[in-house]
Amino acid sequence: MKRFRAASTVGNSIQARNTLSRPIRSLSTALNSKSTPRPSPQILTPITALRYSNSANLVTTRHASSSSPSNLQKTPLHDLHIAHGGKMVPFGGFSMPVSYSSLSGSASHHFTRSHASLFDVSHMVQHRFSGPGATAFLERITPADITGLEKHKSGLSTLLWPGTGGIVDDTIITRLGPELFYVVTNAGCREKDLEYFKEQLAEFKERVGEKVEWEVLDGWGLIALQGPLSEQILSSILADSETETLREMYFGQSRFMKVKLLSMELSSPLLVSRGGYTGEDGFEISIPGEETVAVTEALLRGAGPDKLQLAGLGARDSLRLEAGMCLYGHDLDDTTTPVEAALSWVIGKNRKTGGGFHGDNVILSQLTPKSKGGAGVERRRIGLVVQGAPAREGAEIVDSEGKKIGNVTSGCPSPTLGKNIAMGYIKNGFHKSGTEVEVVVRGKKRKALVTKMPFVPSKYWKGNAPA
Repeated sequence: MKRFRAASTVGNSIQARNTLSRPIRSLSTALNSKSTPRPSPQILTPITALRYSNSANLVTTRHASSSSPSNLQKTPLHDLHIAHGGKMVPFGGFSMPVSYSSLSGSASHHFTRSHASLFDVSHMVQHRFSGPGATAFLERITPADITGLEKHKSGLSTLLWPGTGGIVDDTIITRLGPELFYVVTNAGCREKDLEYFKEQLAEFKERVGEKVEWEVLDGWGLIALQGPLSEQILSSILADSETETLREMYFGQSRFMKVKLLSMELSSPLLVSRGGYTGEDGFEISIPGEETVAVTEALLRGAGPDKLQLAGLGARDSLRLEAGMCLYGHDLDDTTTPVEAALSWVIGKNRKTGGGFHGDNVILSQLTPKSKGGAGVERRRIGLVVQGAPAREGAEIVDSEGKKIGNVTSGCPSPTLGKNIAMGYIKNGFHKSGTEVEVVVRGKKRKALVTKMPFVPSKYWKGNAPA
């Protein structure tokens, strides 16, 4: 097998590939009900791959599995965080900023909603899948309609366990070409996901026989520009030839773009995707590691602190909860299916009839309620507004008689609403919006109301007005 160095850009990687030969934490629902059985995958030493072909060997670099401070990985922006007063904490095996000295977590939250914030999300794992079997492979391990996904469009999906349909991880999938995909997965699932992909590719090769290449963009940067001023800020540093196209790029779309650096040079082509984890309009930008600091500084200096501030994990968590976004390991896990997680919408319309993905028998039967002859589900993910003290992960949800009917998986005071909000799983039948329940917080029952999510209306750019 030929060995390749990591490509400096996605475009370079595509060109190189065209010229080279290719032989080569569980949630407890606290319900007396059925639950999806947890699989027992064999988890091996964590591996990241520069390139993997399901017909060849794996080219790897290895990372320590310990999350002790001495073994924490650093993103390309680590020194920049320190210079800007970042308070660093362990997260997903990385040293990450939870907040900055310039703004409190709540102030940073409000600043994102009113102006714009820049988040370092380089700890996330960026992948590329390519080759004649790429579409079929992704349709095997997710319920998404990959065949119908247009070029430079993205979609949220879930990696699934065979048999059970439990969620391995949530993911964003972007089509970059006929058989070329950019996939982002969670840092906290790195070891599990990498072993999952390795095993699934081997099985796919054995059963289907089509070639798929897999790369992990190890050491690359990923930043999220979020907030109502995001478009204005990014436009100000785009290469002159690119500025007119940004307004026409809608939520869920992506483009390769160059930006003007402080040195007056242009960056390499960067994959810019419109979307994010806050519910605000914004962009996620994938950047080669050696350019990440320069691109970030161009954004910060170009906008100035009145328009753009760095933001950390604290603000990101409260923003995502207001937006009704799940956090894997809390609101999603291996024992939870997309239907239980209120993510049935990630299942492609054609997949609901044709199946063909891991766990399809379980998941498709859950789509039809028991009252209509299907399996239905015993629990559902819901939102809550809680009176009194905020409800945190693990708090029990009870009915009017004090009987346990569910549990909270995420919760915090909402800076935007001035209320305590939470997300959790509740027994089917109590899941309808407006249902009154109680949550046990510090031994006391607090009144709570089942509420539709998102708690704060989303402002994604979808055309003439954010929606």
